Amino acid sequence: MTIINRTKIRKDVLELMDRRQHEQNRIIYEYFKKNKEEKVYYQKLWKKILEINEKHLKRQLPKEKIYGALSYEEMLFMAKLFRHIEDALADTYQKRIPIPNDLTINKVKFKNFSAEWQIPPNHIGNRTLLYIHGGGFVLGSVNDHRLLTVELAQHLKMKVLSIDYRLAPEFKFPIHLEDCVSAYNWLLSENVKPEDIVIAGDSAGGNLTLTTLIKLKDQGINLPRGAICLSPVTDLSFTDNSFYLNAETDPALADKGVFWWTEAYIGNKNPYDPLLSPLFADLKGLPPLLIQASTCEMLYGDSERFAIAAKAAGVDVTFEAWDDMLHVFQGFGLKSLPEAKEAIENMKIFVDKLYN
Repeated sequence: MTIINRTKIRKDVLELMDRRQHEQNRIIYEYFKKNKEEKVYYQKLWKKILEINEKHLKRQLPKEKIYGALSYEEMLFMAKLFRHIEDALADTYQKRIPIPNDLTINKVKFKNFSAEWQIPPNHIGNRTLLYIHGGGFVLGSVNDHRLLTVELAQHLKMKVLSIDYRLAPEFKFPIHLEDCVSAYNWLLSENVKPEDIVIAGDSAGGNLTLTTLIKLKDQGINLPRGAICLSPVTDLSFTDNSFYLNAETDPALADKGVFWWTEAYIGNKNPYDPLLSPLFADLKGLPPLLIQASTCEMLYGDSERFAIAAKAAGVDVTFEAWDDMLHVFQGFGLKSLPEAKEAIENMKIFVDKLYN
């Protein structure tokens, strides 16, 4: 039932994900030790998810049988469990790698969601990175991305506003996008100029980075100076062959049963809507973009096809790809993979170029 082929994954990447899985197993064990009444339900549900996931990634199930495979209650249970695991992992990692004492963290409360300022002592002027975390639209948080965003704050010499937008299945499209646009408009209301803002995000957050740009353009709002996307989801119709072909070399996504995440987010909406799948949008007029991905991850095709489409529309696009990496390796391998360090240095080069 396991999708990944361990013989095709680089040793250090495999060891990294094995350590992470070991930590996850510990957290799951402790959770069900406290919530014994949920364990049998979880075991049955997880078995069901893995069975569907295998058939989905092997393209043995038509899309209409995947849609509705999980009930709302099942989606909600898994989403909340995944969120618990990711936040517990984040707490563990932040104990091992403490946030620097000279970095200022301030909470921000919006009407329907929250955010966090992460301000390094070396920030240049009012330069601001609006960061939109990933997590398949159903999980992820400021907390579980804090080590990455703090690293970006320090290395890019920018203030970071990292946002906890509302998540599916409790909230569906366009709520996530509305929260991202609201955060951008709030920055403007705080006298942060568009030319001082760069929007960035990973995976689903990369999708929301791009759709935020498109929504701002549609509304006639001045766009930011640029944007950075790490392995963005750009096509929620999932028609690209590489999504399926690369499953056996993607230890981050392949065995997580992600087939229901899109449905949790979009419901019965058309996945070809440009505000859901930016690949199909009118991309003319977007600011300079940096897109980074791994050639062996499931979302490589999403990144590459979007970069090609954006260039064809006249957008200044820098597309960078690494072999043998995992999905969003910049975060997963932040302190261990040389490619992650190289990618973050390239982000600095991109930002410096934007401002110079």
